[in-house]
Amino acid sequence: MRYLPLTDTDRQQMLSAIGAADIDTLFADVPESVRLDGPVRELPPHASEMAVERDLGRMARKNLTASDAPFFLGCGAYKHHVPASVDHLIQRGEFLTSYTPYQPEIAQGTLQYLFEFQTQVARLTGMDVANASMYDGSTACVEAIFMARRITRRKRALISGGVHPHYVSVAKTLTHFTDDVLDVHTPVLRPGAPGDDLDALIAAIDEDTSCVVVQNPNLFGHVADLGALASACHEKGALLIAVVTEIVSLGAVRSPGEMGADIVVGEGQSIGGGLNFGGPYLGLFACNQKHIRQIPGRLCGETVDASGKRGFVLTLSTREQHIRREKATSNICTNSGLMALAFTIHMSLLGEAGIRKLAALNHARACQVADRLGALPGVTVLNDTFFNEFTIRLDREARPVIRHLADKGVLGGVALGRLYADDGDIENCVTLAVTETVTDSDIDALVAAYEGALSC
Repeated sequence: MRYLPLTDTDRQQMLSAIGAADIDTLFADVPESVRLDGPVRELPPHASEMAVERDLGRMARKNLTASDAPFFLGCGAYKHHVPASVDHLIQRGEFLTSYTPYQPEIAQGTLQYLFEFQTQVARLTGMDVANASMYDGSTACVEAIFMARRITRRKRALISGGVHPHYVSVAKTLTHFTDDVLDVHTPVLRPGAPGDDLDALIAAIDEDTSCVVVQNPNLFGHVADLGALASACHEKGALLIAVVTEIVSLGAVRSPGEMGADIVVGEGQSIGGGLNFGGPYLGLFACNQKHIRQIPGRLCGETVDASGKRGFVLTLSTREQHIRREKATSNICTNSGLMALAFTIHMSLLGEAGIRKLAALNHARACQVADRLGALPGVTVLNDTFFNEFTIRLDREARPVIRHLADKGVLGGVALGRLYADDGDIENCVTLAVTETVTDSDIDALVAAYEGALSC
């Protein structure tokens, strides 16, 4: 067969060479409950190209897409308008076919846009330096924890209850076989400042603490002043790691660097990237100048050539491909180059005035929705401060309400019971995100759908 060239004898020889009795042995670590017990039943064994297109289209139409409904989902992935020029430019052959710029003399274009990207990220986050990107926000967060350990030579990381639980889960996975200690605080859903208890974090910092990880705005949308927390970290010799999952917020909120953060990580999807079912996304990583030698991944720098002309090179690349494993800061293989390019183009089109205007529009729309929902019986808005995302508490379990809204063609937020198991208080809570893409008719549909669902 064209795509299955190995014979049964070939397979048996390969199994014998690695000491496996049969193919099923290779999957012994995968729980049986998540294994397929046969072919995917909806798919025929073979079909023509036209039939495949028709079948895939039929299956795709089962989805309620972000473009086909009033959309208020967030929690780390946001629907923003991306100008058509961004996609047009990143699809040029020079960008799509470029690879790791090991030879600067033939990769000046790639190196220059990565340098510009680093500059934009450093400016947005208020930090001295940024790298050429990571894979996504969650893995960037773990790399920051590892970096703090290298700098402080301590193993205990305090993680705020307002950090996205998926980020916490990734951190637990990647530290599973290390001796790092992750002290994860439980989110607090009191009105006013949902998710975080900064006083409890400050009290928990001790001489064994390498870093404190806090998200701002946090998963529940709350915006905090991190100044006191940063001071408390520095008094005990710990680092403050600030996570930003909605990078557009930095057009309105004081940057983490201004508030004293030592390392800033985040998700850059909101600028230049679509939702894309969760990827590819763009990890952001920035830090203070004094920690530059510990930054993971790679960093592009500006120089001059033998003729005195401006040029760009890979200044730092402390990865396993280049240096001994025990000396590497991370095992990241590359950076999210194409997504970094999309970010750079979109950010260049916006400029400083544009990102501030976009942020103001997001915040104004979110305030409008919060006011409308807060006036409904059975709804309590928990946030006093927020950017474009906030949390409401319903007078009943949230997940059936959200399903009811979806049946009515409205994607009305993320039921937090999906993210936090076995917590009665969170079961009634929903986080909603409101971006510039939301229209007045979308808001009317959302309010009407909630009103109908809560009156049942």
